[in-house]
Amino acid sequence: MQVRDFDGGIRLAAAELARSFGGRLPIHLLLIVGLLLLVAYPARGADPQPYNFEIAKTGNDELDTALKQSSYLYTLRKNAPVEPFALVARANEDVPRLVTTLQSFGYYQGRAAILISKRALTDPGLVAALDAVPKGQAVGVYAYIDKGALYHLRRIVIDGQVPKDALSKLGLESGQPAVSGDVIAGATRLLTALEEEGYALAKVDPPVAYADDAAHVLDISFKVNTGPKVDIGKVNITGLHDVDEDVVRTALAIGPGTPYRPSKIEDARKSVLALGTFSGADVRAAETLDPQGRIPLVLDISERPRHAVSISAAYSTDLGISGGVTWSDRNLLGGAEQLNLSANINGIGGTAASTLGYNVTAQFQRPEFLAHDQTFEVDVGGIKQKLDAYDQTAQTAAVLLKRRFSTLWSGSVGLSLEHDDITQEKVRRTYELLSVPLTVTYDSTELSGVLQDPTHGVRTAVTLTPTQAFGHSKATFLSMQAGGAAYIDLSLLGIEKPTDGVLAFRAIVASIAGAGQFDLPPDRRLYAGGSATVRGYRYQSIGPLFPDNKPIGGTAMDAGTIEFRQHLFGDFGAAAFIDAGQANATGVPFEGALRVGAGVGVRYYTPIGPIRVDFALPLTRIRSSDAFEIYIGLGQAF
Repeated sequence: MQVRDFDGGIRLAAAELARSFGGRLPIHLLLIVGLLLLVAYPARGADPQPYNFEIAKTGNDELDTALKQSSYLYTLRKNAPVEPFALVARANEDVPRLVTTLQSFGYYQGRAAILISKRALTDPGLVAALDAVPKGQAVGVYAYIDKGALYHLRRIVIDGQVPKDALSKLGLESGQPAVSGDVIAGATRLLTALEEEGYALAKVDPPVAYADDAAHVLDISFKVNTGPKVDIGKVNITGLHDVDEDVVRTALAIGPGTPYRPSKIEDARKSVLALGTFSGADVRAAETLDPQGRIPLVLDISERPRHAVSISAAYSTDLGISGGVTWSDRNLLGGAEQLNLSANINGIGGTAASTLGYNVTAQFQRPEFLAHDQTFEVDVGGIKQKLDAYDQTAQTAAVLLKRRFSTLWSGSVGLSLEHDDITQEKVRRTYELLSVPLTVTYDSTELSGVLQDPTHGVRTAVTLTPTQAFGHSKATFLSMQAGGAAYIDLSLLGIEKPTDGVLAFRAIVASIAGAGQFDLPPDRRLYAGGSATVRGYRYQSIGPLFPDNKPIGGTAMDAGTIEFRQHLFGDFGAAAFIDAGQANATGVPFEGALRVGAGVGVRYYTPIGPIRVDFALPLTRIRSSDAFEIYIGLGQAF
């Protein structure tokens, strides 16, 4: 912004953002000074002059950091050594940079001076003195800072016809420090607010500030031209090759006559990306209105390769080695339908899974099914596993209707069939199960993938599953489960840099009503223990036990976790956690023997998600042989 004195003279201050690097001495003056110095002091050669640099503390940590970032003497001190003459020139360039930084923080009468070997930069003998310094000996460079008075905002004026509440949208108040970055951010907030109200062609000029140096205040003026309030016109789509355009337009859900609102346009863009078929989607508005007075849009799309193969692997001491492969067709029938075929093996070398098992699935998804943001899904699968709790061979089939209600809320309803052949304590039984799962989820983490590292927000899910059993058991029962996780970025408390430190919380509560413990198939009973509930205890080991210490499973379960995640250096991080949980046969959560596990972990951050290694101890052992558990996988534990 420009700062004008009340006497009419103009002085430039805080020309750009709070940490702009503007403000050089005129190049012709530097050349003249350089020629004079060359004449007076013949060069001794190009030997670099090492130096130690220090900037006087101002009492404001943020300002101190900005002064260092704006200083060439500081940022180039190690990687770009220079000869004595160039060192003096570098210092001369730094003086206006430091002054500009002071002004950007509201110190419009701030001053800076730099001494080299305790000599002023204007000292005619400075270069000769530096030439006399023994080769390799560092000299001291010191920047003195005089902040002067802190200016504050006095009057804030909007020049132009704008909505009545426009001034409040600036987010600026009379009396606050006149920090140029805050003033410029206010202009951005005002423009965003006007566009959100439909003024697609609104313009907010750079603010102009009038300084009263005697009172140490600034009066700020914003010149605004809103232009007309408009609707969206024609939406042109580019980049489509194999995907049906009608599916994209259904997902976009905006078109001619829709009120212009950038937030709604961004939601529409995300809905297109959520189809899973595109690697990129960008919406841009035209610079002029169409003959109907509407604003046309262009949607630029990049299609992903149609087929993809992904590989997964994990290890834990209780479940052993597991791994799998998934083949995907992202546009099976031309309407962004997805077919995912997966095969996984597990149970290799685990203490809670004694033999090799498998899990194979086929999944078909049809997006934008009958309505916007609605997906039809079909799943079929087969599973075989031999666990401490039971041996299982099962076949499953399910149909689901999923719907996204908003950017935060979604839900699903389905119908599933399961044929279950289970052996527990050497007794084999067969079950047929008909279920109607109902799920509602809330997610404010702003992440698009399960492997991404959450740093803020909340995830919750509530599931109700009424089930009718056939075969060995004729029980009718209702499974209820509520779970969630919350993430707190410690930078919000002023403790850490953004995303460097995160507190993560996890909780789960589940109960089954309508059937007793032994009326339920063993795989539908509730257990605790393992990476998803209480680390340090082997999988499914917490809860009612048979006399031989094999898990029975219960009708109620609860578990909770507190985990601290800390970025260390480079791509490495660490974690410390404590888990607690219990399971029982009463159908009421928070009863039974509470088990607590604690541990630490290492994280290595990759572009697709963190690689996680956790080591956990049970604080109260169930079996004497269960001394610890190790978990290795991709993505955070939750």
